[in-house]
Amino acid sequence: MQPRKPQIDVIIEIIEDCLMAFPVHGLLISLYQQYQQRGFLTKKQLQALHIKAAQVPDMNAGRLATLEAMIKKLPNRFKSELPEIAPEPEENTEAVHIIQSILQKYPQHKRVLFFHSKIENHETLSTKEIEELKKFQKLILK
Repeated sequence: MQPRKPQIDVIIEIIEDCLMAFPVHGLLISLYQQYQQRGFLTKKQLQALHIKAAQVPDMNAGRLATLEAMIKKLPNRFKSELPEIAPEPEENTEAVHIIQSILQKYPQHKRVLFFHSKIENHETLSTKEIEELKKFQKLILK
């Protein structure tokens, strides 16, 4: 087996050329250290490096083009938008009054207590449930 030939690392060469032109630039030093430790840079870091490398007067145009191609190759990351807050459902005041009137007369009525707990938990009552409450009101409060 033949040993692998070391590949040309364009990013490290660009960083080193930039460090030669701007030796005390904090961003370049940070990018150099991160690239040495992790072996890669994020898309935004590469974009910042490209901007700085374009300012170097004797930078090889081929290296800049290669860096630009690497940046375009990386995917864009977008943060999703926050979901819209749904308005609280309006309480059905008619159903509340019916429930209170039935519970005054029969405080242990299980089905009406169930409807009462639904309203306390800010759940809406369906039309069938409201019709059922009206039916109970007619039967109980004669």
